[in-house]
Amino acid sequence: MSFLWAIIAGLVIGLLAKLVLPGRQPIPLWLTVLLGIGGAVAGNALASGFGVRDTGGIDWIRHIFQIGIAAVLIALVAPLWARRHA
Repeated sequence: MSFLWAIIAGLVIGLLAKLVLPGRQPIPLWLTVLLGIGGAVAGNALASGFGVRDTGGIDWIRHIFQIGIAAVLIALVAPLWARRHA
């Protein structure tokens, strides 16, 4: 069941990261999910390093880290994907 939640979280985080970035990112949905999962894992690690992974209420800082890292990953991968498939 945690695998399913990782896919759902990766989808949500990846799509939010694409919304944050300007312009269109020509990458497929499966790659968006993978980069969202990577952003979620790296964001959790970064939030743990800062000591803000688990706070009272909604963990806004952790979610911002996750979306930010996923946005950076998408910004790095999208031009490579577009050049490869042009």
